[in-house]
Amino acid sequence: MKLPERAAVIDASAIAHNVRTISEYVRPAKVLAAVKADGYGHGLMTAAKAALAGGADWLGVAHIDEALQLRAQGIESPLLAWLHTRGSDFAAGIEAHIDLGVSGWDLEPIAEAANLLHEPARVHLKIDTGLGRNGSTMSDWPGLVERAAMFQNQGLISVEGIFTHMAVADEPDRKETDEQLEAFREALAVAERHGIVPDLRHAANTPAALSRPDAHFDMVRVGVGVYGHSPFADRTGPSLGLKPAMELRTTVANVKTVPAGQGISYGLTHRVEAPTRLGLIPLGYADGIPRIAVGAPVLIRGRRYHSAGRVAMDQFVVDLGTDTDVEVGDQVIVFGGNSGIEAADWGTAAGTINYEIITRIGTRVPRVVINAEPEQ
Repeated sequence: MKLPERAAVIDASAIAHNVRTISEYVRPAKVLAAVKADGYGHGLMTAAKAALAGGADWLGVAHIDEALQLRAQGIESPLLAWLHTRGSDFAAGIEAHIDLGVSGWDLEPIAEAANLLHEPARVHLKIDTGLGRNGSTMSDWPGLVERAAMFQNQGLISVEGIFTHMAVADEPDRKETDEQLEAFREALAVAERHGIVPDLRHAANTPAALSRPDAHFDMVRVGVGVYGHSPFADRTGPSLGLKPAMELRTTVANVKTVPAGQGISYGLTHRVEAPTRLGLIPLGYADGIPRIAVGAPVLIRGRRYHSAGRVAMDQFVVDLGTDTDVEVGDQVIVFGGNSGIEAADWGTAAGTINYEIITRIGTRVPRVVINAEPEQ
């Protein structure tokens, strides 16, 4: 298969495999696959279809607009959207049968939209058990569930779920996860006293799904694991039985020999100590390669080389040394595939995490999908 000059090769079968693998971990809990942020950079529809092929029960997105895109493309599975603003189109979400996360202020406008449509909104109430982002505070929670019970009795909403989000589940020894789960159970008890006992209680993200069976409840919401990456600093995706679904590829754009002392890229932050050959890689921060990355790995002709100097907008340089047969046009694997290089390696080089590396790959890099199940 001839690839574009730059390509993110997306293996849809890997996404399906990862969902099946996670489902085995968490059974009998349901699995919600997060396909927000353009399917974590893999393509919204590619990720959605592959996750459903792998047995995902639900799909999750941050914004209603993302869920509407899925509906417009024929996705009929249950969808949950949980991050709203005053500009969010709640009516469109209700009409498209999208479940809506509710953190507090959004309950009234959702109920108002449902009243105008004469159709109840399906909602999941969110409790902040310690992450400090979205969700009702513990002190505001009784009031929220009381209002929700009132709207439910009026037929304006149907409370389908109660959920929270984990802060440090990727660090399994942290006591805060135990504290969050205890707070979640308390919130469920408060809701029950107000007559709200939904079918879906969900708290676990990927790390909690893989390490905390007591966090599974009725459903888990998994993100980075769907795409084959580990949420843990000391474990790889493959060690968890997962397959990375994105392989970032290009070809060598230039090779030249430079003398000792040659500076490389803007700021001349790196100088070679001896005569060496340099390879030019035609990907840069406009494509999502982190400008801050230092000594990041790539694979060329089966050998690992490392970036030298700053990443520029469209390109970066690797030091090939002198014992090399690399030529212009040789394939470069930045991460993924069978290269042995993971997105986490680039995360380490850039002082960030694998989540950011895969989601930031830009639109100038075409997605080439392989191993997708045929359309029915």
